[in-house]
Amino acid sequence: MESPLPLHVCHVNNLSVILNKLHAFLHCIAIALLIYYRASYLLQETRAISIIPWLLVFASELLLSFIWLLGRAYLWRPVSRTVFPERLPEDDKLPAIDVFICTADPEKEPTFGVMNTVLSAMALDYPVDKLHVYLSDDGGSPITLRGMREAFRFAKWWIPFCRRYRIKTICPQAYFSEAESDENFGDSEFVTEKRKIKEKYEMFEEHVMKAVEDGEYGNSRNHSTIIEQIIQDTSGENETIRQADLVEMPLLVYVSREKSPEHLHHFKGGALNVLLRVSGVISNSPYILGLDCDMYCNDPTSARQAMCFHLDPKTSSSLAFVQFPQKFHNFNEHDIYDGSLRSGYRLQWPGMDGLKGPFLTGTGHYIKRESLYGNFKNKGIDLAELKDTFGESNLFIKSLHQSYEHKNVNGENLSNVLQQETEVLASCSYEHQTKWGEEVGFSYQSVSEDFFTGFILHCKGWTSTYFDPSRPQFLGTSTTNLNDVLIQGIRWASGLIDVSISRFCPLLYGPSRMSLLLSMCYGEMSLFPLLYCLPLWCLVTLPQLCLLNGIPLYPEVSSPFFMVFSFIFLSAICKHLQEVISTGGSVYTWRNEQRIWMIKSVTSHFYGSMDAIMKLLGLRKASFLPTNKVLDNEQVKRYEMGQFDFQTSSVFLVPMVSLMILNVAALVCGVIRMIAVGNWDKLFAQVLLSLYILIINFAIVEGMIVRKDKGRISPSAILLSSVFFVTFLFFGSIILI
Repeated sequence: MESPLPLHVCHVNNLSVILNKLHAFLHCIAIALLIYYRASYLLQETRAISIIPWLLVFASELLLSFIWLLGRAYLWRPVSRTVFPERLPEDDKLPAIDVFICTADPEKEPTFGVMNTVLSAMALDYPVDKLHVYLSDDGGSPITLRGMREAFRFAKWWIPFCRRYRIKTICPQAYFSEAESDENFGDSEFVTEKRKIKEKYEMFEEHVMKAVEDGEYGNSRNHSTIIEQIIQDTSGENETIRQADLVEMPLLVYVSREKSPEHLHHFKGGALNVLLRVSGVISNSPYILGLDCDMYCNDPTSARQAMCFHLDPKTSSSLAFVQFPQKFHNFNEHDIYDGSLRSGYRLQWPGMDGLKGPFLTGTGHYIKRESLYGNFKNKGIDLAELKDTFGESNLFIKSLHQSYEHKNVNGENLSNVLQQETEVLASCSYEHQTKWGEEVGFSYQSVSEDFFTGFILHCKGWTSTYFDPSRPQFLGTSTTNLNDVLIQGIRWASGLIDVSISRFCPLLYGPSRMSLLLSMCYGEMSLFPLLYCLPLWCLVTLPQLCLLNGIPLYPEVSSPFFMVFSFIFLSAICKHLQEVISTGGSVYTWRNEQRIWMIKSVTSHFYGSMDAIMKLLGLRKASFLPTNKVLDNEQVKRYEMGQFDFQTSSVFLVPMVSLMILNVAALVCGVIRMIAVGNWDKLFAQVLLSLYILIINFAIVEGMIVRKDKGRISPSAILLSSVFFVTFLFFGSIILI
């Protein structure tokens, strides 16, 4: 018999593999020579300068070399993939899918945008009786529940329209705002139908906005459980709806778990685990699509594309999840804050895909439910042990051993028994003395629950797949102002460092449970906030401080080792530029990424790392701030013009501005010293370093001196930074002496 045609194929870019390994080899040789130069100086009996700045700079160079070495694992075997969804089995043989959408704060995550995400998920090109959408509302807001009811009412028109005319942009807000013409534009029936649907959409928007204006936000920290299956309601309809359209609707469920100040709720990880349990006794689909509330489905075929991997007989048994990239609809060609996350989704994730799979990202993944339930099947059928692991719900434990079975007829409310059971599963106390968040479900070890959960899955032997098709499957809202970027960066950095300084440190816990290269990838991702912020702080202060005092830290221009340092510097820059150009970027993209890397390293990565260390020492409790999804028109305008918006806290501004003042002073004094004293060859490298930092970060200097608009750096922040600079200069000079 002939073997069936494959559902997907994998492509290895052999040329990239060869070039990456050649560059890594040459760069390693240069690093070895740098270490030899630094070490030989330390072994000298007499030294011309103070040993403290030399040691600190050497330590910084070692840390940067170490994190660079870990990052080579991403480039070891990058792959890309092609799928063939037309080879999937018939619809009646496809597995069911549950969709999990999480929202927490209707003020920062506008309800109308969340409802558009819900509608896009309901409109996926998948059998409607096998598609179930769950919204977790951690804010417990009546506004969100009312928005769900309005969304379901509009979905009765939207979903049939999308299916009848094969609409590709299935998010109504995106569909009615895009300028491109429809393929069916010449069809008069389509034009009439579209006009009618747009009227329904505008009515839906009006109702939701009215609910927001008139409603109350509720108490997000203290509220009881609310679980409601949104059902058909034809009351108030002025037009007859086809009976077929009434039937063909995915299941839609609103879940607001109980929250109390006396109980830990574990942020998004806790919300996801409640959805896991509640959906387990309602629909119990074997696969789950996880979405952020602002990350709408942009292509109706993502589920079928994911099934090309999950249903592959060669990989299905060990495949935990299929990860799609996060892409955004609101960043422009400037992308001054690196909102596209180019490095991650164009280099790191494809690289890990060649090493058993990428990280789990908090949105845009199709994950196998079984992978989140641990190894309970290997423990036998002891009921007491299952209850110790999963809790006291007999109905949920029963669902562990059952294949998918739709227990509820769409259009009817949940039965009383099922309603009571789901409320128990969503209660504050249900997880007490169970293994939820430890051995089963999404992990509570870190506020970056996605990263750590994916790491544990890989440690248990599961694999993952990354797929990046030409049309973005999911589109979200990227941060478009500096304040939100840095606050988000603190949360991400804190979550990653949580993992790296725990007993689950990937470099210690991983190698015996996964390949060394995959452990290096996880190690680089979990450590990079700390291992970049410490060296960056040293390298943007110590060489400049020494330059002000006429102390050389680098080889003379005439020394052979000057070429070693120059090669390492240019090698790193050129490699980054090559990666940017090869993934569709430009020199401006490279400049923007260099700048935001420096800014984040000395601000959000530093604060996030300190936050994680303080939590470890018990000096601070874990916290989670949702990223603000509300757009400010003035900030958006500045972003579109490619201008930084410096309307942020002094906690962020003072480090940035102080370092700019220091580098300006070092550059000016260094040039004067080279001209006056004539020892330009000894200080040239430090002058060049300050010049490079100022060129890359000219936007900060511009915000201090040139700009007069509202988004400039305020005079009070500049004054405070000047005081900080003088204080640092005073104490730094004492240390050097």
